[in-house]
Amino acid sequence: MFSWTSFILTFSSFLLTVTAHYYNSPTSDSPSSSSSSLPEWKSARATYYAEADPRDAVGGACGYGDLERGGYGKATAGLSTVLFEKGQICGACYEVRCVEDLRWCIPGTSIIVTATNFCAPNYGFPADGGGKCNPPNPHFVLPIEIFEKIAIWKASNMPIQYRRIKCRKEGGMRFTINGNGIFLSVLISNVGGAGDLMAVKIKGSRTGWLPMNRNWGQNWHLNADLKNQPLSFEITTSDGLTLTSYNVAPKDWDFGQSFEGKQFES
Repeated sequence: MFSWTSFILTFSSFLLTVTAHYYNSPTSDSPSSSSSSLPEWKSARATYYAEADPRDAVGGACGYGDLERGGYGKATAGLSTVLFEKGQICGACYEVRCVEDLRWCIPGTSIIVTATNFCAPNYGFPADGGGKCNPPNPHFVLPIEIFEKIAIWKASNMPIQYRRIKCRKEGGMRFTINGNGIFLSVLISNVGGAGDLMAVKIKGSRTGWLPMNRNWGQNWHLNADLKNQPLSFEITTSDGLTLTSYNVAPKDWDFGQSFEGKQFES
C-alpha cells in the first residue's frame, strides 16, 4: 500500500543528500581556490625624495635606465634590504596606502608603484633611530610626487601598508642588448604579470636554449657568440609562469638596440 508519509520522508532524505553533495563539492568560485584574490596587507614605513634627486636618471639599482623613457614614470619605489632581495624583486608591483595617522594621511587613497631601486642601509644609525632602511625594517622610498598622492609631505616618515599586485604594462616586454664580442648582456624591462624575473633563457637560430645569469637587477648575461642569429627569449617570473618570444631580435641585431617581445597577461 502506498504511503504518503514514507514517500515524503524518502524524498526529503534525497534532497538533503543532493544539497550536502553540492555545497561540499569544490568549485572554482570557492575562496580557497580563487587565484584572483589579493594578498593581505603588510605593515611598513615610507619616506620620499625630492624631485631634484638624480637617482632616477640611471634607473637606480635595478638598472632600468631613464625611468621616464622606459615607461615607469614617477610611480616607482626604492626598497629596503629585507624587501629588495638582492635585486630579485626588481620589476615587482605594489599597492601602497597610508594608515594610522589622521593628521597626514589622505583618506581612501592608494598608489601602485614598481620596484626600481634599492634603499641602502645606514649602519651608523640603529634600525629604530635613523637607519630607516636597515634590517629588519620594511621600507619604501618614493618620489615626492607619488608620496603626496597618499599623504601630506610634512608627514615625512609615514606608517603605510603594502601588498603585491600584478603589474599592468603597456606594450610588450623590452629587451635591450648590450655587451661586446662574446659577452652578451640583456636588460629586460616593462614586464607584466608578476613583474620580477626568476629565470631567463636565450636562443639563437644555431643554438639550443642557453640559460642566462643575473648580472644585477634585471640585467642578465652570458658568454656566447650569437651574432648574425635571430634571438628568442624564454622568461620565467617569480610566480612560475613562463613566456616564450621567438625571433625577438632579427638576424642583424646590434649592441645598444632594444626590441619588443610578448607580454604576460595581468
